[in-house]
Amino acid sequence: LAVIASSIERVATEIRHLQRTEVREVEEYFAPGQKGSSAMPHKRNPVLSENLAGLARLVRGYAVPALENVALWHERDISHSHSAVERVIAPDATIALDFSLARLAEVIAKLVVYPERMRANLETAGGIVFSQQVLLALIGKGMSREAAYKIVQRNAMAAWDGKGGFRDLLAADKEVAKKLSAKELAALFDLKHHVKHVDTI
Repeated sequence: LAVIASSIERVATEIRHLQRTEVREVEEYFAPGQKGSSAMPHKRNPVLSENLAGLARLVRGYAVPALENVALWHERDISHSHSAVERVIAPDATIALDFSLARLAEVIAKLVVYPERMRANLETAGGIVFSQQVLLALIGKGMSREAAYKIVQRNAMAAWDGKGGFRDLLAADKEVAKKLSAKELAALFDLKHHVKHVDTI
C-alpha cells in the first residue's frame, strides 16, 4: 500500500511541477470562480495534487507500525492487534489509498494540457534535447562513443551558452559533417521520434 501511495505521489508531484508558473505545461482543472490562493488572486494552486502528496506520506507512515508487528512474543501474542495497531492502520491505510486513487483518476481525467507551452519550453533549450539522438547517430556511423560524446557535448554547451542553435552548430562542425548529411542531421531533430508511442501508452 505504501508503494502504491508513493506511485500516486510521483504523479502528483510531476503535475505540481508542471503547473508552476514558469513551466505551465499542464494544470489541474480550475473551475470558473474557484479560489486558487487566499493571498494571491492570480494563483491556481494544484490543491488536489498537493493533497495526494500529503495522503501518500500518511499511508507510508503506516508501513512502520506494520513492520513493528512482524516480531511477536512467543510467535503469537496480541500486541499487534489488541493494541489497536492493525485495527487502526488496516482500515485507515486502505480508505486513504482508495480515496487517493479515486482523486488521482479525477485529476488525470480533467487535466488541462498546454502542448504549445511544452513546445515553447523545449525550444528555449536551443535544441539540445536532441543531443542523445545525435550521439547515437554518430556512434552508428562508426565513431567511438568517447569521440562522439566530446563533439556533441562541445556543441550542446555552446548552444546552452547562447552561441547559436544546437542544430546549426552541429551543421557547421566539420567532424559532424564527415559522418552525417544535412538530411540525416535534420531527421534527428524530429519530435515525432520522442512521441511515437504516445497513442499506445
